[in-house]
Amino acid sequence: MNKRKIFNDPVHGFITIPHELVFDVIEHPYFQRLRRIKQLGLSDYVYPGAIHTRFHHALGAFHLMRKAISILKIKGVKITEEEELGAQIAILLHDIGHGPFSHTLEHSLISGVNHEDISKIYMKRLNEYFKGKLTLAIHIFEGTYKKKFLHQLVSSQLDVDRLDYLTRDAFFTGVNEGAISYERLIEMMNVRNDEVVIEQKGIYSIESFIIARRLMYWQVYLHKTVLCVEMMMVKAIERAKYLIRKGELLDASPAFSYFLNNEVRLKDFQKDEKVLHYYSHLDDVDIFSAFKYWRHSSDKVLKMLCDCILDRKLFKIEISNKAFPYTKVRKLNQEAMKKFKMSEEEVSYLVFSDATSNHAYNPNENRINIMKGKNEVVDIAQASDQLNISVLSVPVTKYYVFYPKVLAE
Repeated sequence: MNKRKIFNDPVHGFITIPHELVFDVIEHPYFQRLRRIKQLGLSDYVYPGAIHTRFHHALGAFHLMRKAISILKIKGVKITEEEELGAQIAILLHDIGHGPFSHTLEHSLISGVNHEDISKIYMKRLNEYFKGKLTLAIHIFEGTYKKKFLHQLVSSQLDVDRLDYLTRDAFFTGVNEGAISYERLIEMMNVRNDEVVIEQKGIYSIESFIIARRLMYWQVYLHKTVLCVEMMMVKAIERAKYLIRKGELLDASPAFSYFLNNEVRLKDFQKDEKVLHYYSHLDDVDIFSAFKYWRHSSDKVLKMLCDCILDRKLFKIEISNKAFPYTKVRKLNQEAMKKFKMSEEEVSYLVFSDATSNHAYNPNENRINIMKGKNEVVDIAQASDQLNISVLSVPVTKYYVFYPKVLAE
């Protein structure tokens, strides 16, 4: 069988699969599941074109990893064929642990478990399936391999993961401010003291990259309407879990039902084979299918949330740089109780406040280093003379409150 396939990607063009092991990993059901998980969760409620998947992104990041390693080898960095293949598989599988709608439900369906933890479990299971051929890839992914820079290409503040998702997400959302010079950034990569560095002539591309990342977070990833619909989905699932604990029967797929009926933690993934089995059959389709059943629920709260999500009748959201006073939230609760004839417990799913934060660059975590001369390496925050990167490294926190729009009338 010919396993040297080519994917025609709308962002990067032709992506070639160079090794039969890479092809076999892509063909595995664990990886194929990523076709059914949207990269940007519910961002298509704001940007209709944002319907690309984790499958697209994984292939794109894999493609950029190949490019980056090729450039580094040309510059004299020693990378063996085995290390090259390991890095390619590590980036290919870096997001395999994502659940439905990517980050949206990461802490709702499963308590205290992030997608990186589940990715490691998947990789170890796949390593058993492929008879140990993914061992090096796992070490690179975990950062335990002797060549630290290979892990940085997979996971850092300037990894090929970010280079692909910023480029891809800007393309599919149409937000041009997020476009970055990813090809130039890769061309400017080098290695010094076992760390990825950017040659000094690439400093302006780094500045643009950091600004683009900040703009994409507040314009796309943390867009107020996206936050709103994501929280509505979280609240709908919280309500469904509450009703199930009270003994109500709710229609859902076997995979979704398992996580609705059980409090699953990381240790359960590690000890119980059926947990990973059900998770491997869980994707975006399960959630929306359940919502289409639940919109006919006799529970007013669950019905309202599902109706509003499916028909895009979204709640109102207010954003502030300061936390909303308790009196405002309390007043909205009372108005909702009166308007919808619900108890205080019921309206707690319809009126809620929270906060979100982000910083474009964190100098305390895997710094982006600029190579000045042959031996001097300087953090981008000190090297930049055109932009005060230190300002962008300060976390920005925004507070929000959601409630049904009818309360604002």
